[in-house]
Amino acid sequence: MMADAAGRQEFLGLDFDRIDAGTAARRIAALASEPRFSYVVTPNVDHVVQLDRAGDPALARAYRDAALCLCDSRILARLAHASGIDLPVVTGSDLTHDLLRAALPPMRVAVVGGDARMHGDLARLFPRFEWTFFEPPMKLRHDAAARTAVVTFTETAGADVIFLAVGAPQSEMICAETLQQGRARGVALCIGASLEFLTGAKDRAPRWVQRAGFEWLFRLLREPQRLWRRYLVDGPRIFLIWRKWRRAQAVKAARHRG
Repeated sequence: MMADAAGRQEFLGLDFDRIDAGTAARRIAALASEPRFSYVVTPNVDHVVQLDRAGDPALARAYRDAALCLCDSRILARLAHASGIDLPVVTGSDLTHDLLRAALPPMRVAVVGGDARMHGDLARLFPRFEWTFFEPPMKLRHDAAARTAVVTFTETAGADVIFLAVGAPQSEMICAETLQQGRARGVALCIGASLEFLTGAKDRAPRWVQRAGFEWLFRLLREPQRLWRRYLVDGPRIFLIWRKWRRAQAVKAARHRG
């Protein structure tokens, strides 16, 4: 099943934007100047597994309502290729780097998450931006009041770009709730640990490891206690999800032929 040359492509229940990193950065810079709120999601294997396990229509809608949905996984891209789909990889870490290094003009930037050291490093590394920081409450995924606190910050910060460094799916849930409230502006990015890589708080895998598709192994070896379950127990479920998706696609194709 070949994808269209442009536009969104459904794969594993998500509608991915088939654009490269440069195009994504330009679109985000344009969204930053809009008077309404929008957000960008960067799903990887862990996101897809969580979505499949949760079976939550509201969470699925949070991904569908994103202004941009970019593939942040070479494993997903390879599974897509095996299904006849060309799915460009635009990682959240590379995108964050490109935006802060060059793609964004001087503007107001907010960060949700991280600690005082990371905040200070960002302000020092990128002084052309006007920075605002917010350390959110704990348990964002299961505490609606905690998410509301972040939504309120987003509405009042007046930032052009908001980086949500609080993990998935809580960052996507917060963005969807912010969009639903309709009082914020700017563009938010769900970027996980990208800012920690950028400031050097965490080491990122070398480029050759990334290209080989083993960044997950590099991270596992660096943080085994935190990541072993994600990569060794939950991650392999992606192949079952892919197989189920392919069967569903075959059924749809048979019905269409009939």
